[in-house]
Amino acid sequence: MNEYKRFVQRIGLVGITNILISISGLIFIPIITKNFSVFDYGIWAQVNTTIALIPNIANLGLPYTMVRFLSAENDKSKIKESFYSMLAVVFASSLIISLLFIIFKNPIADSLFGGNINILYLVSIISFFACMNLMIISFFRTFQQIKRYSLFLVLQSYIGVLISSYLALSGYNIETVVLGLLVGYFAVFIIMLLMIGGYLGLAIPKFKNLKEELEFAIPTIPSNVSSWVVDSSDKYVIGIFIGSAAVGYYSPSYALGSILLMFLSPFALLLPAVLPKYFEEGNLKQINIFLKYSMKYFMIITVPAAVGLSILSKPILLIITTPEIAINGYLITPFVCLGAIFMGMYGITNNILILEKKTKILGKIWILVGFLNLLFNIIAVPFIGIIGAAIVTLFCYFIALLITVFYSRKYLELPYDYISMIKIAISSIIMGIVVAIINPNGIWNVLITIIIGIVVYLLVLFLIKGINKEELNFFKTMINES
Repeated sequence: MNEYKRFVQRIGLVGITNILISISGLIFIPIITKNFSVFDYGIWAQVNTTIALIPNIANLGLPYTMVRFLSAENDKSKIKESFYSMLAVVFASSLIISLLFIIFKNPIADSLFGGNINILYLVSIISFFACMNLMIISFFRTFQQIKRYSLFLVLQSYIGVLISSYLALSGYNIETVVLGLLVGYFAVFIIMLLMIGGYLGLAIPKFKNLKEELEFAIPTIPSNVSSWVVDSSDKYVIGIFIGSAAVGYYSPSYALGSILLMFLSPFALLLPAVLPKYFEEGNLKQINIFLKYSMKYFMIITVPAAVGLSILSKPILLIITTPEIAINGYLITPFVCLGAIFMGMYGITNNILILEKKTKILGKIWILVGFLNLLFNIIAVPFIGIIGAAIVTLFCYFIALLITVFYSRKYLELPYDYISMIKIAISSIIMGIVVAIINPNGIWNVLITIIIGIVVYLLVLFLIKGINKEELNFFKTMINES
């Protein structure tokens, strides 16, 4: 039980970290939307979309491979060798991709950044440091140094956002505002590199275990890239077929719905680092406990949040953006919220295939889903507009979950408590009816309605025994001991 308490405490820490990161993004939305045109905001959205894409390719799946191969390793010399070997490979691949961006600068800038070459240069540099930071920060994740991991994630986000906010409010152009992001990534890169270098010391990589590591890592690249295709390529398609202004309408609503994915991050971070130990010991019962309760806690939080965000989408967007963006984009949020729930269920379930080292299955799933997403977006966006992109994203997340469930059930018990899910859904629907009746407008009314909704949801959930006393006592004990 002590192991599980530590696991839940770490989930709480990572959860708070992701909430802070999500808040930083929401804080910046009103700053940029109210100080720049919708066109410029569309460019900003494409910048962040591109920065999210490049690490999925350049890192070659090695950050996750480090977690799987080194989390149970105690030999410092082996850790040093594997870490520096993987880091060297990521350095080379990141540099190559950044240079390719510069070589093909004109067509890329025309397609994504409204022809702004300066933005492209900045994005290529930021992407390089984003790749390196993802690899380095995975070191702390691998050895469950969660406080340091969380600290660096927050610093990377807030340094960039604070500098970019200052530049935007001071009247600088969009190129200078993007420069603020670079400062955040570079500062965290230097700090982390010095810290790990001081702990491990320096070493020339010999690539002893690289073949085995790449055999595990390479099949995850299609999964990572295709996952990005499903999550973010819709912005590219919208920009190409409808224009940057449409991306500006789409992105805030998408960001609002995507907040739910921050509740997946703690489980996606910690489960792969915790479960291999029990799997190697043959303790499948303990694995099922971790997965089952992870799924339940994720659903308890995200299902009511999805209902609330869907109903309050328009008033929230009116607060954080402009009336033009809110009116054109608020219907996107419900589709993204439901898709985020499916993605979260997938993100917990897929640990079964990862433990079995069936990463090729995951790769094939996301190749299929990524292809369908891109194809359907190209068909839907020109005819249905941004609503079509949201519907396609929802559909693709559902397909990814469905196929993953089909394969996972062959190896381990699925982590679904269907009775609890029904109770969570009932509580969320009742809460949603109350929120819809209130129909708030303005920041204070929205905040009061959110509080009322939370109280109603928890009350109903407790009354229908969606949370039992044992779970409540467990959390009380955990909090008292933390």
